[in-house]
Amino acid sequence: MIEILSNGALNLIQDAGRHGHLRLGVSRSGAMDALALAVGNALTGNHALAAAIEISLFPFRVRFHRDMSFAVTGADCVVRLDDKVLPPWWGCTARAGQTLVVEHPKRGCRAYLSLAGGVDVALVMGSRSTDLKGAFGGFEGRGLRRGDTVAVHETANRPIHRTGLGAVPRALPSLWQSLSEGVVTVRVLPAAEYRHFTEAARQAFVEQAYEITPDANRVGYRLRGPELALSAPLELLSHGIVPGTVQVPPSGQPIVQLAEANTCGGYPKIATVIETDLWKLAQAPVGCRVRFALVDVSEALEQLSERTREIEKFQQTLALMSSRG
Repeated sequence: MIEILSNGALNLIQDAGRHGHLRLGVSRSGAMDALALAVGNALTGNHALAAAIEISLFPFRVRFHRDMSFAVTGADCVVRLDDKVLPPWWGCTARAGQTLVVEHPKRGCRAYLSLAGGVDVALVMGSRSTDLKGAFGGFEGRGLRRGDTVAVHETANRPIHRTGLGAVPRALPSLWQSLSEGVVTVRVLPAAEYRHFTEAARQAFVEQAYEITPDANRVGYRLRGPELALSAPLELLSHGIVPGTVQVPPSGQPIVQLAEANTCGGYPKIATVIETDLWKLAQAPVGCRVRFALVDVSEALEQLSERTREIEKFQQTLALMSSRG
């Protein structure tokens, strides 16, 4: 069990998401940065579907009530276990009574605290993720507050050696450099209405940068930049949408749907961010600029396969290192 020592309405229990319920109007939810969650679960020996704490409000403080292995991944934060500073994307073992502090990020927006065994809250529709719109799942369907005690599953997995283990994704240094420069590039597939936009709009979409406005949350990011105009008026019935969908309302300013994406909508869709690049948007703050790069389906699938191979390699390497620890 851990005790929360700081308030945070947007510090939420999340896992890989609530899949298969869009037809019921239930969004996917889940971690905004799926890569950070996957690496955190690998570092703690957890199943890929184990739930962790997504931290969006800092500083974040917890106290361990028993010995426990944990990992902190995601945003570039100073992380302290009592007075000891831990390396980034690192896992180690805490002793009962120790306090973990995750400071405000130097780069990025969201950090993830993964705990060996995974956070123990009830499954709701097959997931432990918090759905803020519906106020269900996670911890009472809300963000974590000072004084909350969060249960953690017991695990028979060999604990991480106390000196710790790390696993930094190959793409991370590139993202940190991009965030330092204030612009992040994400790859997209053309969406159903892509050809309904003017040629000038399609060119602007991939040649110009769009700024993340303050109207940005787990549902989606509203962007500001060159107007994306249709070639002719277009009326659409509401239809299903998913995380990554880039919609264009009458204002001509795009909206990128994210983890708690609406399940349907009627705005024309110009593109869809590929699954393996959504984590970059999760770490892009308000004011950061976003560039879109068109790719084809084969490249999107190859990137997904490459991500899977990278996580599997992490898991194999970490298992070997832990067995020798």
